[in-house]
Amino acid sequence: MIKLKNIEKVYRTSTIETLALNEINLEVGKGEFLSIMGPSGCGKSTLLNIMGLLDEPSKGEITVDNETISGFSDKKLAHFRNQKLGFIFQSYHLINDLPVLDNVELPLLYRSSSASERTQLATEALQKVGLSNRMKHYPTQLSGGQKQRVAIARAIVGRPEIILADEPTGNLDSAMGNEIMDILINLNKNDGTTIVMVTHDENMAKKTNRLVRLFDGTQVM
Repeated sequence: MIKLKNIEKVYRTSTIETLALNEINLEVGKGEFLSIMGPSGCGKSTLLNIMGLLDEPSKGEITVDNETISGFSDKKLAHFRNQKLGFIFQSYHLINDLPVLDNVELPLLYRSSSASERTQLATEALQKVGLSNRMKHYPTQLSGGQKQRVAIARAIVGRPEIILADEPTGNLDSAMGNEIMDILINLNKNDGTTIVMVTHDENMAKKTNRLVRLFDGTQVM
């Protein structure tokens, strides 16, 4: 589903060059739940952003669902992301001025869905994460765990084949973190969604199919 070949990422300024990722070769199979671990600053989020086509590698090749990404125009890249990928962030990235339902509908605004279709899909996504009774609430009225459920609903509303999650339990206590993991595991097992998750939590990582470790931008076998 995702294939990275000889991926390198270098950040350059006028005075310094930083190698964030070095010769990463990684394949994520269809329907797999993969976790990525490593110390802070080791390149985990950079790797996830490259997988999610939010950042370009300095060198190497990315293939997603048998499509080689190099050479895509910005418009084609945005369309491909919207169709294939869902994103979950540690800090939720919800819009406080919009009610929960509208937050979940946001990815569908970039498709040709009608208003009624958007509402139906968003309602179904919120039901999946157990928040159908919070559709008219605003993010500021929700707990951290509820906000993350909304973020998951937004990620799955377009029925993507791949979900990329950056520390989805990082801001939550252990009980709520386990609830969020249960939702992700169900999406993986019941819907066949491919999931790649960055985490600092060894216990959460052990619940996934496979664990990849990074150290100083290099994959540790």
